[in-house]
Amino acid sequence: MKKNRFIALGFVTTLIGGALLFSSSLFAEGKHDNETRLKALSKFTKVLGTVEKYYVDDLTMDKIVNKAIAGLLSNLDAHSSFLDKKAFKEMQIQTSGEFGGLGITVGMRNGVLTVISPIDDTPAYKAGIKAGDIILKINDKSTLNMTIDEAVSLMRGKPKTKIVLTIVRKGETKPLKIKIIRDIIKIQSVYAKEIENSDVLYIRVTSFDKKVVAGVKKALKDYPHKKGIILDLRNNPGGLLSQAVGLVNLFVDKGVIVSQKGRVKSENTEYKATEKGTVKNIPIVVLVNGGSASASEIVSGSLQDHKRAIIVGEKTFGKGSVQVILPIDKTEAIRLTIARYYLPSGRTIQSVGVSPDVVVYPGKVPTQKDDFMIKERELKKHLKSELEKADGKKVVKKEEKLKGKKILKKEDIYKDLQLKTALDIVKVLDIEKKAK
Repeated sequence: MKKNRFIALGFVTTLIGGALLFSSSLFAEGKHDNETRLKALSKFTKVLGTVEKYYVDDLTMDKIVNKAIAGLLSNLDAHSSFLDKKAFKEMQIQTSGEFGGLGITVGMRNGVLTVISPIDDTPAYKAGIKAGDIILKINDKSTLNMTIDEAVSLMRGKPKTKIVLTIVRKGETKPLKIKIIRDIIKIQSVYAKEIENSDVLYIRVTSFDKKVVAGVKKALKDYPHKKGIILDLRNNPGGLLSQAVGLVNLFVDKGVIVSQKGRVKSENTEYKATEKGTVKNIPIVVLVNGGSASASEIVSGSLQDHKRAIIVGEKTFGKGSVQVILPIDKTEAIRLTIARYYLPSGRTIQSVGVSPDVVVYPGKVPTQKDDFMIKERELKKHLKSELEKADGKKVVKKEEKLKGKKILKKEDIYKDLQLKTALDIVKVLDIEKKAK
C-alpha cells in the first residue's frame, strides 16, 4: 500500500490507488472469531433490511448503505469520513490547488466545527475570520452534527457569490455574523523578506504544498548574508508530509525527523535527516499559534526536539493523525485514520500540540510615542531627499539598492509582539554564537 500512496499531512488529503475490498483475513482467524464476525454481519444485514422495509420514507438499499457507512466512519474519530460521489469530486477539486471558496481551513474540536486557520490574503482572512472561531451556522444551516465534508461543500461555491458565517468567538458576548464573498483561492505558500536593519531573514510558510522546500531553498539562496532566520508557521494548517520532512531536513543534519506508527506494522516509518545541504550555525526562531496544525507541528516540534530552534508564540492545534483516501470504486471513497505521528523525542502531538519555549500572545509592542521626534525624523528625511535633488543626485530607494529584495519594515515589526519577540531572540542567539 505504501508504494502507491501519496501522503498528505493535516487537512490536505491522501490518495491511495486501488479499490477498497473486504479483506481476505475477515474469516482467517479462529473459529470463535469467525462466529462473532458472522453474528455481527448478520445483525448489520438484518438492520439494513428492517430500515428498507419499515422506514417512513422510501429509501433504496444503496442510500441506506451509504448512510450506514457515513455513520460508522464519523463515529470513529473527527477526521474519518465517507466520501460519496459529490464529496469525492469536491476533494479532488480541493487538492488541485485552485477552487472557488473562502480560504478557510476547518476541523472538529470537541465535537464542533472550528476554524483551524484562515489562509493569508483570502476572502476569509480579509473578512476577519480568526483561528479558533467556532462556526455555528453556514448561511441558515446549523453546523451541529454536520460533518467536515458537508461543511466544506456548503462553504465552497461560485466565485463572487456571498456567504454568511455565524461564529462564536472567545471574548465576544454574542455570536458574530460575518459576510464573505467567495473567490478563486490561489495559495502562495512561501514569502521571504529581510527585516529592516537586522540581516535577519523572515520566512512565512502559509501551507505545506509541493513548492515549500524549493521556495525556502530559494529564499536562503537569495539572502546569503543572514545572521538569523525567523520561520513563521502561524495559522498554517498543514499539508504534504514530504514537504514538512524536507523543510526540517534543511536545518537538521542527522537523526529522526518524525515517525509514523499505526496498527499495521508495514505502515510504520521513520523519516530521517541527511547531512547534504543542511544550513548549520544560523539561529532559528519558529513562530506558532493555535492555527498551526499537523505539518506545522511536525516542523516546529522536530526542530524543538533537535534543539535547532526556539519556538515562540502560543500552543499549537494538536493534529497528529494520518488520514488516507481509500477508493471504493471510481466515484466513491473513504477517508480513514491509519496512524499517528511521533516527534524525535517519542512524544505525540495528537490532541496535545506543541508548547512554545517562549509563550507570547498576539498584540502590538508597547511603545512610548514621541510625536516631536517622529515629526523631526520625517522632516529630516524629507529635507535630505530635497537636498539630493538640488545637488543633482539620483534619489535611490533602499529597496532598489537591494536589487528587488523585499524588506519587512520596523513599523510592521512593532505591530506584531510575537514577531518582535522572535527578532529579539534571534539577535541574542547571534550574540551568543559570536561569543563562543
